[in-house]
Amino acid sequence: MTATGTFGLSSEARNLQWLLGNLVEEVPGVRSVAVVSSDGLLLLSSDPDSEPAREAAPAARPEGPRGSSADLATIVSGIGSLTIGAAGLMDGGGVKQTMIAMDESSVLVMSISDGSLLGVHATPDCDMSVVAYHMALFVGRAGHVLTPEVRSELRKSMESTR
Repeated sequence: MTATGTFGLSSEARNLQWLLGNLVEEVPGVRSVAVVSSDGLLLLSSDPDSEPAREAAPAARPEGPRGSSADLATIVSGIGSLTIGAAGLMDGGGVKQTMIAMDESSVLVMSISDGSLLGVHATPDCDMSVVAYHMALFVGRAGHVLTPEVRSELRKSMESTR
């Protein structure tokens, strides 16, 4: 349930992978999780091996938000951008979290640091307060660790898995 194996990664990057794995394993109803950088690049994912080949037919894609952590990263990045723009228009200050409840699933997005975002795709019947609580714990623990150096390391790690 981590972005890649831990070989060659710093202790900070391994810790973030461990925290992400815990979030997915300990919170009922969580389908997938993605950490996205401020420029929309996937840094960490709960399901890196579900990435379909670019040539694969759409029917071959796994379940989930189109079955791909890259798709969840795109959704999280778009939601983040939209809500930041809305907050600016409304003079609302910084965006802390965004929740979208749908008939068949839910998406929660929470700011981490320096524009990085944590996104969770969950079942429609999950306890959103429990999900939000565990996301806040992740953000609290990850915020100070997600330095530019670690973001770069995670980005390279994700690229090497493709």
